[in-house]
Amino acid sequence: MEILGYEFFQNALIGSLLASIVCGFVGTYIVTRRLVFISGGITHASFGGIGLGVYFGISPILAALLFAVASACGVQWMAGRKDVREDSAIALFWTFGMSIGIICCFMTPGFMPDLSSYLFGNILTVGRPDLLLLAFLAVAVAAVFTLLMRPIVSVAFDPVFARSQRLPVAAIEYLMMVLIAMTIVSTLRMVGIVLAISLLTIPQMSANLFTYSFRRMILLSILFGSVYCIAGLFISYWLNVPSGAAIIFFSILIYTALKTIKTLYFKLN
Repeated sequence: MEILGYEFFQNALIGSLLASIVCGFVGTYIVTRRLVFISGGITHASFGGIGLGVYFGISPILAALLFAVASACGVQWMAGRKDVREDSAIALFWTFGMSIGIICCFMTPGFMPDLSSYLFGNILTVGRPDLLLLAFLAVAVAAVFTLLMRPIVSVAFDPVFARSQRLPVAAIEYLMMVLIAMTIVSTLRMVGIVLAISLLTIPQMSANLFTYSFRRMILLSILFGSVYCIAGLFISYWLNVPSGAAIIFFSILIYTALKTIKTLYFKLN
């Protein structure tokens, strides 16, 4: 337990809890609205912002945030057009972002940063700026869902019905896409680009085993996310393996076990 005395490990624990709160809210909307593929496209598109940040000498996370938000709005705009299919729009921004990121990173003169930390994550590198971003985002997301819970739930389950009720569906969709992009970028330090989408889906899938209520699913997702992150963090320390992979691997194991137990329970009863 001596590791708890180190500041970097304390930052990692705080970051895990804040990320679980943010992902609990936003991930529930993603799973309910079936936006996992779109979120994966935004995740990989954010690599373009990282490459631009490295090339121009600015914060890669800030550049990734701006690029991810622009990509999310671009996907939403193109998906709303009749002449472009949604999966085609996702593939366009996905590949464009990755290509821009790779080109800019290799064109950067001098020392190239550790790109593996952005691709696969390293929660032990979470610093005070990352915690401030997560804290701000957690407060903002909680406020948005508290004030707009009813229209968000309506849009998540049935946007056509929501339009018939004269709810601002388009505005809510764009707002949620921005929050999704910001959430993805805020978790890059923890699990990386390759695994970020897992943190937005696996806790929600685990919560969905116990409830179908949107509100209860958010609370359970936060709980599962916190347990997965903290347990994965200690596993990564004990085994000396990347934290992001440890978190996701542990979460999948627990989800599989819970799913199996639930299936056997219903078969026996």
